[in-house]
Amino acid sequence: MKLFLDSANLEEIREVASWGVLDGVTTNPSLCSKESVTFEDNIRAICALTPGPVSAECVSLEADEIVVEARSLARIAPNVAIKIPIGVEGLKATKALHAEGIAVNMTLVFSTGQALLAAKAGARFVSPFIGRLDDIAEDGMALVEEIVQVFENYRLETEVIVASVRHPRHVIDAARLGADIATVPYGVMAKLVRHPLTDIGVERFLADWRKVKK
Repeated sequence: MKLFLDSANLEEIREVASWGVLDGVTTNPSLCSKESVTFEDNIRAICALTPGPVSAECVSLEADEIVVEARSLARIAPNVAIKIPIGVEGLKATKALHAEGIAVNMTLVFSTGQALLAAKAGARFVSPFIGRLDDIAEDGMALVEEIVQVFENYRLETEVIVASVRHPRHVIDAARLGADIATVPYGVMAKLVRHPLTDIGVERFLADWRKVKK
């Protein structure tokens, strides 16, 4: 399973890239609003930190306007993927962009039907938001499992990005279910590295090493 970082912060992205585990980055307007640089400069800098896909979200609402905005974003760097919320206008735009060879990440997916339509329209990625479903007492991982099964049934090339990840268990469950990608906040990525027994083990080894005669 590929791991994307869900962040627009260059320091976070640079740090995770240095671990050798970064396959791509997803951003959104909320994340970008927290940064001090312009949107385009930020996306350009992120694209320079990873050769993998970098999702940049359109904010237009009509299909024709989405396409124009998406073309502009795609010119920033060759690894930009255009993030578009699922909806009728988004599907129309996705069809047009797919025909032009522009990668689309269809976001805010909350049902298998939405994911299937996105794939048929030509989206390269679909992003089911599991954490937000969990928040309203629905089973986010059950949705991921269903989407993965449907895509496998028909050998659809669209990749499933598990999004709205809240904790390490979400990442492990996504991998167990065969999702293509999990996009993970920096805080959760850092938790994946750590385990209390690892910390205890290191402390014990170092304590014993200090007793070794040199």
